[in-house]
Amino acid sequence: MIIDFHAHAFPDALAPKALESLLAGNNGIFTPVTDVSIGGLIKYMDACGVDVSVLQPIVTKQSQLIKLNEWAASVDGGRIAAFGGIYPHTNDYKRDIDFVVSLGLRGLKFHAEYQNFVLDEPKMLKIYDYAFSRGLIILHHAGYDPSYPPPFKSSPRQFAAVADAMRGGVLIAAHLGGHAQWDDVERCLVGREIYLDTSMGFEFFPSETFLRIVKNHGADKILFGTDSPWSAADREIARLNALPLAESEKALIFGGNAEKLLGL
Repeated sequence: MIIDFHAHAFPDALAPKALESLLAGNNGIFTPVTDVSIGGLIKYMDACGVDVSVLQPIVTKQSQLIKLNEWAASVDGGRIAAFGGIYPHTNDYKRDIDFVVSLGLRGLKFHAEYQNFVLDEPKMLKIYDYAFSRGLIILHHAGYDPSYPPPFKSSPRQFAAVADAMRGGVLIAAHLGGHAQWDDVERCLVGREIYLDTSMGFEFFPSETFLRIVKNHGADKILFGTDSPWSAADREIARLNALPLAESEKALIFGGNAEKLLGL
């Protein structure tokens, strides 16, 4: 089974406008491989051999909380496993997290740049702690984003601080722990209790770096992801398959770890 742990899509009525906005924000650096609708995502999954995609919505306004999470819950099931989201600047994070849990969603997606917070600030630690106590997985964007200039609001050093502070719960740092910060990932994150996804990955980080991270961090803490629509799943799958890893390690990365985390 191949599970893409990091994918994006939008309600059909919003997808064209959302894609237009995303393209404007990334300055044409990346070319989308789907139309960011659920139907478009599943069609692309079929073409590339992806069995399940994990939807990662980002709540950028408090007013989006109810509708976006209800929509995520409505598409959850079968080929789509949906996370939810909360707005970090909420006046009642426990209420909002409880709402996500009530919908049966599996986790929360955060993006420090889009949502304008610092990864390891004290108020965020309280949010993570409560989310973990409710059984939610947390996945963060990590490092470089073409829409935002440095310094970035998330770094491997900050993820290390969060992982050490939490002492429990499933924490995932996208983009192999920090897009364009992979030397720091090796220094700060390898060996800690944190999962890393491979999204926006194999065309950017050196194969030697990835292989060292797998060896030293463990294949059991690496999740295959594409950040769809921004990476081509078929190419990412081919690149991972071409690496000199044991078949058992590839099986964990492609889907075994995700199956365990998601209870599939």
